[in-house]
This record gives sequence, C-alpha cells and structure tokens, in this order.
Amino acid sequence: MHPQAATLWPHPRWLLAVLLAGLGMLGPFSIDTYLPAFEGIARSTGATPVQLQQTLSSYLMGFAVMNLFHGALSDAIGRRPVVLAGLGVFTLASAGCALSSTIEGLIFWRAVQGMCAGAGMVVSRAIIRDLFPPSEAQRVMSQVTIFFGVAPAIAPLLGGYLYVHADWHAIFWFLTGVGAVLLAVNIKALPESLPPASKQHFAVRPLMQGYASLVKSPRFLLLVMASGIPFNSMFLYVLAAPEYLGRHLGLGPTQFFWFFLCTIGGIMGGAAWSGRVAGKMKPESQIRRGFTLMLVGVLANLLLVSVAPHWARWSLPLIALFSLGWAFMVPVVTIMVLDENPERRGMASSLQSALSAAANALVAGALVPLVMHSLQALALTAVGFLMVGLVAWQWVRRFPRPMA
Repeated sequence: MHPQAATLWPHPRWLLAVLLAGLGMLGPFSIDTYLPAFEGIARSTGATPVQLQQTLSSYLMGFAVMNLFHGALSDAIGRRPVVLAGLGVFTLASAGCALSSTIEGLIFWRAVQGMCAGAGMVVSRAIIRDLFPPSEAQRVMSQVTIFFGVAPAIAPLLGGYLYVHADWHAIFWFLTGVGAVLLAVNIKALPESLPPASKQHFAVRPLMQGYASLVKSPRFLLLVMASGIPFNSMFLYVLAAPEYLGRHLGLGPTQFFWFFLCTIGGIMGGAAWSGRVAGKMKPESQIRRGFTLMLVGVLANLLLVSVAPHWARWSLPLIALFSLGWAFMVPVVTIMVLDENPERRGMASSLQSALSAAANALVAGALVPLVMHSLQALALTAVGFLMVGLVAWQWVRRFPRPMA
C-alpha cells in the first residue's frame, strides 16, 4: 500500500468507486452500445455476418494484447499517465469508428479501441489495492462493480435509440463524447497511487520473464481461470445478442436493454452482497456459494431451452441468477490474483485481464458463430465454461499460497 494512502483520496470512498467505475465501463460500453446496430452496419457497409463478428473479435484481441502492457507501464511510470493516455487514444479511436465508411476501416478502428479501452480497467484494480487493505479493497471493488453496472444496463438502450433515430455512426460519436468527458474528469480528479519508491524499470524482456514466472505458477493460472472462464458463460450471450435476442427471443433493437438489465442487475446485486459480507464470510465460503448460484442458473437454463424452447424468454432471469453468483465471488478471487505478486500488482492485473480478454476474443471470433444459431448449443456451451472454472477452483486448493 501507499504509505500516504489515507491522504491521497480525501473524499468519500464511494466517489472513488464512481471514478474508477467510469474507467472500467469503457470496455463493455464499447461492445453493448453498438450491438443493436449490427443490421444497419451490414446494410451500410455490405458486411457479411463473419465480418461483423470480426468487429467484436478484433476489439477483444486488441484488448487482450495491450492489457499485457497497461499494468506494467503503470508499475513503471505511474497509474495516472497510463489511464490518461488510454482515455485519449480511446477518444480518437471512437472518432475513427464514427468516420468509417467501410467494414475494413471499422474493424481497424475497433482494434485500436480495444487496445486502449482496457487501460482504465486494469490500472483501477491496482489503484484500489494501492490504497486499501484486502477487506477494504474487496468493499471498494464491490462498489465499483455496482456503479459500473449502471452503464452496460443503459448502453444497449442508448445504442438502439441512436441507431433507430439517427444511424450507427451516431453510436460511435456518442462513445467519442464519453471518452472526452472521462478524460477531462480524470485529468482533474484521479490521484497517483503508486509510491515513487515502488516504481519498476520497464523493459520488455524482464517483463516477459515476469509474465513467464506468473504463467508457470499453477495457483495464478487456476485463479485466473476460476474467475475469467465462467464469465464467458454470460459473455457468450452478450456476443450472440443480435442473433439470440433478435431471432431466438424476438426482441427489437430498442428492446435489447431487457437482457442487459437482467445481466447487469444480477452483477450489481452480487457485488452489493459481496461488499456487505467482506471480512465477515470466509473467502472460500463466498466463492463456493457463488459457484453454486452459477451452477443452478446454467443447468436450469439448459433444462428450459431443451424442454420448453417456446418459453426461452424465461432464460433472462436465469442469466441474471448466474450473474449474481459470478459477481458475488469474483472480487475475492481478484484480490487473490493481485496478491500473488504484491510488488507488481499492475503486472498481475495486466496478465489476468489479457488472458481473460484472449479467451473472450476466441469465444467471439471462433465459438459464437458456431453456436449462436441454437438455444441448446448456447446453453451447453455456457455449462461447459462454468465447469472449467469450477474445476479450476477445486484445483486451486491443491496449491496453497507460499508464506511470505
């Protein structure tokens, strides 16, 4: 922790949570707002369904690659410069998307968007752990998740409205404005939480060696899998939203928000619950309870779409139940990941985000096109992702953290 942590943020803790939630929301906001406009983008650019999917996978791949460096750079030059640079480039990339007239141009600028959108999310985790001890950090992360949840809940509603009443270009002009506002606010308010004595020399080779040492740690990898892989059980439906909501559930572009309201409502509820039990419930018990809720959600969803597919809209509250369980357990696992390397939390956060984003990109580019045409295939895939995370958590306990 920063030796002057108590004085770096003299305002109420919830205001810091709002500030950091604004940084974290760029990633999902950049996805959720433009999903309702897929049909319009295809008509305007002549894009095929595979090319449209590439606007998602290119974004996620750029997100994954650059996340390897955001945290390490913040360990070297400070948290604040990395966040501000990321916001600046995101704003420019969003304008590039808005000005694109071809699908190739949109794919390129989406990749640039992804490369910088993760800076705030990665670095904000390190900022929280710089300023607060573990139980307090869990509470702040839970508050961040609650405030962060508001944005993705309204993003598809705004995107659908802009698409219907203007066109798909307006969605990216909106994201340009969001980036500019966040940049101005963070220039004024974001504190520098990295102590000068804790700065690390940035060099690519030692950085890769540091990543290699983390990758060789079974405990680190299993923790990342336990938190990140189950997320894809929910994210799968986000990526398949135009097909899942439009064709399978029969919802129009302006009705997509019902799906996001359920998912984000679950996340906000789980995060609030996690914050209330921080320091009162054993971490292992909290994680076990979260996995139980997720398991009930995905199995009930599989049963529903297999037996009564004409009632498929009832999957939405089951996805909300899954989101509740995931958000309840993930702050605890995230703290465990960051504490695997206390001297370089930025690096640990970077690698966690990069691995998770790479998995998301693989899901978006390769898996979603294969399963999005079938409710049963989507549900089975969600069960599979959760089982991978559950097995990973069971194996974590075989590798206790070495005592310092």
